[in-house]
Amino acid sequence: MDLFNTRSVTFDDPIEMLYACHGKVRNFCNQVQMLPGYIAANGRNDAVLQAVRQISQYFNTAAPLHHQDEEEDLFPLLLRHFPHTRSSIEALQRQHESLHANWAAVAREFAELSADPAYRLQADVLQRFCAGYDAHLALEEPLFETGRNLPAQALAEAGKNMAARRRV
Repeated sequence: MDLFNTRSVTFDDPIEMLYACHGKVRNFCNQVQMLPGYIAANGRNDAVLQAVRQISQYFNTAAPLHHQDEEEDLFPLLLRHFPHTRSSIEALQRQHESLHANWAAVAREFAELSADPAYRLQADVLQRFCAGYDAHLALEEPLFETGRNLPAQALAEAGKNMAARRRV
């Protein structure tokens, strides 16, 4: 790790931005998985509630935008330039639906936890959510690598679309 590397990822490099989002997903999923043990040891304290708010903010806002970036910008480009990616893309689009459903279940768990300090999170709900993302990222990241071979102009346009989506 280069502690002096202060380069920021921007939408000028949409593939790197997509990877950066995956890094956040991995970090938040690690937190989700740690919550039950932490709560068992420390109770539902302010740190837990803050983590729940941050995780919720990401999966309520950024994750749907990330999926939209893929479905509206990256996937169509990949299909146009690399038709052999079709089966993976179709599987990923189906997974987006289940990822959203899994998040809705976790959000309900978080709402219960926020309302009731004695509530115990359902570990199977949290595990299903994280496992869904593990499988999804494993299938998707090879497509990101393929995407690095897209024409520069097409990637630049995708990056502009992705950035504009967040200004709305």
